[in-house]
Amino acid sequence: MSREELKRLFLTFPTEGRIVVRRITVQMDRYKDRLGQGTVQITRDGPDGFCEWKSSQSNPMEYALTSEEYLSGDYELIIK
Repeated sequence: MSREELKRLFLTFPTEGRIVVRRITVQMDRYKDRLGQGTVQITRDGPDGFCEWKSSQSNPMEYALTSEEYLSGDYELIIK
């Protein structure tokens, strides 16, 4: 199967009825020089497509709790 055939097959998968995932993950750094710092990852997956981004923050909890996604009430917050 060629790459072009695989791409066409992938793009024809039905997206209706997919489980919608909206998640904010905060992971705190454990290095002694980066205590209190960490990363924030925001993931959205559903019928409209997949979107994920990750950012390093000096105060990740404040960033996550004041983000537009968290304030919408649609996202699950996970703290690692």
